[in-house]
Parts: sequence; C-alpha cells; structure tokens
Amino acid sequence: MLWLAPKRTPMPYSRAKRPQRETAGHYYFKDYLSAGARAELLHFLTNIHPLWEYRYSSERPPPAGRSQRRLLRPVYWLGNWQFACLDYYRPPRGVADRCVKAEAFPPVLARIVRDVESRVAKLFPSAQVPRGFHLNTCLINLYGDREEGGRWLDSARVGEHRDFEPGPVASLSIGERALLQFVMPHRSGERAEPFLSQWLDDGSLQVFGGPLYKDRALHRVQRVDDRLNLKLPPAIAGFSTRRVNFTFRFVPETHVIPFERLGAEARRDVRGYVEVLARHSAFFREALARAAPDPDA
Repeated sequence: MLWLAPKRTPMPYSRAKRPQRETAGHYYFKDYLSAGARAELLHFLTNIHPLWEYRYSSERPPPAGRSQRRLLRPVYWLGNWQFACLDYYRPPRGVADRCVKAEAFPPVLARIVRDVESRVAKLFPSAQVPRGFHLNTCLINLYGDREEGGRWLDSARVGEHRDFEPGPVASLSIGERALLQFVMPHRSGERAEPFLSQWLDDGSLQVFGGPLYKDRALHRVQRVDDRLNLKLPPAIAGFSTRRVNFTFRFVPETHVIPFERLGAEARRDVRGYVEVLARHSAFFREALARAAPDPDA
C-alpha cells in the first residue's frame, strides 16, 4: 500500500502490518532513577574501559560482498559479554560460544535489577516470563560523537533490530533524551512507520516484552538530542558521550560460559579483546590466566 504525499515523491510504508497502538507490554517510568543512584552510576562509569569492537574477526572474515567495519559506538557488557564477531546471542540455534562470562553488576545496578525484576513479575503474565528469568546481562551503550579523519561525526543512533534474549527487556537512560521507535518488520527499501515512539529521558526506565513489542516488532534509536552540551564518563579517546543506556536482558545460565571454555575458534576470535579488557580488569586477567595459550601465538 502506498501513501502519497501531495506533490511529493510516493513513499512506501508498511501500513498493512502496522498494529493498533497497544500499551500492554510496554511500560515507561519517566523519573525512575534517584539522584543518589544516578551519582553512583556516573562514578561507576568513570572506572570502566569500553571496547571498540569490529563486526567480524580475522578468524571469521566478512562474507562475500561485505566489508569489515567498526561498530558505531564503544560498548561495555556486564554479566556476560556478547562479542559482535561471535554474532551475539540468537536462540534457538545461535547459543553456543556466544555469551562469555563477564564482571558482576556493581551494587547500584544489582539494586536496580532486583527492583526491575519485581516490576516485571507484576507487569507481565507468567506465560511471558521464562522459567528462571533474571536480568543477568547488561549492555552499556554509549551514544555520542566519534572522531574520524579529523572530523567529529554524530553516531548516536541504532538501526532496527530485535533483542533475541528470552523474556522482557529493561532499559535505563542517563544523559540527553533519545527517541526510540517500534516498527513492524518490512521489506528492504520500505520506510517503516513507527507504531510507537517514546522519548527516553534522563533517569527514565523503559520495560518491554510480550508477543508484540518483544517477539514481533523491531526497535530503533532514531536520534539523541544534543541540547545540554553533556560530556559523560567514561573518558574515551576519539569519542564524546552524551547519553548512556543500560539494557538488561536474560540469558539462561547454561548458555553463559567462561572464556577458557570457549571453543578454540571462538577463543581465538575474542582473545585480543579479552587481553585489552584484562589491562584494567582483574576479572579478565584471571580469565586469561586460566585459558590455554593460543598455539598460533
């Protein structure tokens, strides 16, 4: 179906698949984070050293027609680290050698997780919360500007995607507000009209799950404001952060394995990243010490 704007080029939209606005499964708490917890999180951020990851590795180069690329932003993971070159966690088939045991949540995040899990139990029917559900994974995404070729480029966005971890997902925001949109899957080349747009404010919590928001829809960060001239921690060479997002998810514990138990190929894929992490992390130094040396090193 085509939507024709007067005197403009026809623009295809996925209107046929666009659901009616449905709030069940999406919950937003604007002023969730207390001033004290926010200060604790900012202090925690000053002490982490995020990675610039590449989409592919030397062991598994890009498929034909694709090129190696660095991710738009540096990231840090807690609970377990899902490296881009291992293709993240994608059940039911993509579960082996995907989730590498990582550092535990700091006390402030552990408290937040306990509260969010309590909210999930009240907000979602039991059929939408998997057995053993607990938010044991945290992706820390940094949004801002990156330096490239002597110029600063705005890379504060995320394309359409779905989080494949089972059960509801929680998202905690600090810094500039971001526009998050939910869209239905659509054909390549179509412009998908969002069926829900939500501004994620500083200190807000968003929780979503269920058959529509989690299982069927895709979501994207369309843009991040740049009004407050914020420069948030951590300090990263060539990157200026104006928003930090903590995304909490659940991975079954049987699918989380320590670095030394990764398959040989996967261990070679990510060893360089773990060596970088080990420069600042006792956890990853110990993980390296327990792992067998790379025979090709």
